[in-house]
Amino acid sequence: MDLELKNKVVVVTGGSRGIGFACAEAFLREGARVGIVSRSPANMEAAKARLPGLVGTSADLVDAEAALRAIDALERELGPIDVLVNSAGAARRTPPDELSPAAYRAALDAKFFSYVNAIDPVVKRMAERKTGVIVNVAGNGGKVASPTHIAGGAANAALMLMTAGLANAYASRGVRVVAVNPGITETERMTQGLEADARLSGTSVEDAREKGRARIPLGRFAAPGEVADVVVFLASARASYVTGVSISMDGASNPIVV
Repeated sequence: MDLELKNKVVVVTGGSRGIGFACAEAFLREGARVGIVSRSPANMEAAKARLPGLVGTSADLVDAEAALRAIDALERELGPIDVLVNSAGAARRTPPDELSPAAYRAALDAKFFSYVNAIDPVVKRMAERKTGVIVNVAGNGGKVASPTHIAGGAANAALMLMTAGLANAYASRGVRVVAVNPGITETERMTQGLEADARLSGTSVEDAREKGRARIPLGRFAAPGEVADVVVFLASARASYVTGVSISMDGASNPIVV
């Protein structure tokens, strides 16, 4: 199946590790011209070393001006962005008794504004060109509340609302906006979540891991590449009539209709 992504300009925020890195790798396999944004210069350089042809820049996307500079730098090198994949930032998982107003604010900065600050300039430029796709890697915590992910789940819920709203606002101008909501995925971030679950339940991290796995009907956590495959498809011409939706990838853990 030709996804028609060859020579498309794709930017992946948070592209140096985890799901973002898997997305960058998958788009490169399709022949796209790929740039990443990473908060860590060291992680960015390591990703470029692993993926020949990858272009990268470092920025803290919580800072709107830094985000704009990163977008401008990548467009100067690669050209106008055809596809923006947002996978930067993750809200810290926190047991409820450890939450505070500062924790909620930090969660919104990490998982909502780090996306908003990249999306805002890009979606407007795409609309001017009357073409473009934005894929937000959010999280199923925005649909199903978890006691250790209340602040981060609220940020994910805001991302899903923004995804639907922007899709509606910009559809007539040729821009699609979609989201993917992974469940527990085998990344470095997963360990942090398991540690929070272990603190809440008074068990070990390994026990939390096994309990988490047991709740998934498919019997395993997702692999980053599996999420990336869905992201790439949604960004492609084969999904040209898909917009405004948030697709769950949780191994049927939450069999709900939304």
